[in-house]
Amino acid sequence: MSVRVRFAPSPTGQVHIGNIRAAIFNWLFARHNGGQFLLRIEDTDRERSTPEAVQTILGAMEWLGLNFDETPLYQSTQHGQHHEAAEKLLAAGRAYKEDKGGTGQGECILFRMPGTDMGFHDEIKGDLLKKAEDMKDFVIVRSDGSPVFHLANVVDDITQGITHIIRGDDHVENTFRHVALYQALGAPVPRYAHLPMIVNAQGKPYSKRDGAAYVGQFRDMGYSADALFNYLTLLGWSPGEDREKMTRDEIIAAFTLDRVKSSPAQMDIRKLTHMNGLYLADLPLDIFAAGVRRHLATLDWGQALDETLFMKVCRLMQSRTPLFVQSESWKYFFVDPLDYDEKAVHKTLRKEGVKAALETIRDHLAGCDFSEVGIQQAIRSSEAALGSGEGKLNQTIRIAVTGVTTGAGIYETLCVLGRERSLTRFNNTLTTQLGAP
Repeated sequence: MSVRVRFAPSPTGQVHIGNIRAAIFNWLFARHNGGQFLLRIEDTDRERSTPEAVQTILGAMEWLGLNFDETPLYQSTQHGQHHEAAEKLLAAGRAYKEDKGGTGQGECILFRMPGTDMGFHDEIKGDLLKKAEDMKDFVIVRSDGSPVFHLANVVDDITQGITHIIRGDDHVENTFRHVALYQALGAPVPRYAHLPMIVNAQGKPYSKRDGAAYVGQFRDMGYSADALFNYLTLLGWSPGEDREKMTRDEIIAAFTLDRVKSSPAQMDIRKLTHMNGLYLADLPLDIFAAGVRRHLATLDWGQALDETLFMKVCRLMQSRTPLFVQSESWKYFFVDPLDYDEKAVHKTLRKEGVKAALETIRDHLAGCDFSEVGIQQAIRSSEAALGSGEGKLNQTIRIAVTGVTTGAGIYETLCVLGRERSLTRFNNTLTTQLGAP
């Protein structure tokens, strides 16, 4: 049997990571098995479905590399098939008309459940059963003639020849109804696999209240498409052997449904950010620099940077920058005068002896070979002259030349800034922050 799976989003807004995770798992399953990955746009919500929302879906899929194999099927074009199926069910006695609720607004069509216990095998959850008394008849065509999700979904899956339906486990209850519809329509029942929900730290469904929840938000924040793809594959699936960072080909080769877990998968932004940093660190320098440049171009100070200095900073900071947006913190490399962290200045610089220490360090740096090794030796000499322990003055130096408390190694930072700018900043700090003449 040739595998045919589908991603069937409703174009009613942004693309949630739970939905795109389902798309990724379908795509991986198809690629692993040499099958077909199809796209169906379920655009029957006339008020909320918009062309802009369709483009949002297509853009998210393109960004993540989720290429589909056939022309997308738009559900709104399938009304004829939906009504034909409803008429077939009516003729067979498997559906009936009713003025539901006695509203006088017209008859809807209800599907008649078979009245027997039902079950199906889930490729992730195992055998699932439901008692007959717990399954009520349900509407498949509204009184205004529009088909309900259940009928449209099943008929479209039959039209597209879908063999495996991989979707979130919030659809488990729907599946009992859908299996009954397949059987009543005389169509083969596809295999089902229900993915675990993505939850927050409290075990509740992950939503925008917990932070970024839509594909577009992660893209705008500077996450790598490859990193987000890789991370989302690990939400509910494991390749084994404690592997995490993997190439797309490696993930395709390893992906099977029997390694998908049935328990909820917790979204951990810190872990995603760490993984993103691993991906950014592996980029060729010019590609990394281009990503940084795109982000900094949105800032008033980042639009006309010295190219030589910019590339030096990128080389230094690449392995220390898990998100492109964090390049905003590089401002001190490019802009004078410094924006000092007032708390750091008060806590570290305005202590007895700091003024004399900075003057001593400045003087040693003024005459050294201004390489990382030379800078380190000069600072060691300064520490010896001042009777300070090794490395004890590094934070003082950092605040004096950058204005902040975090960054790359101080020797590397001074080397990138260069002798002239470093010494100028020592003098400015002494003058503006410590009142030195």
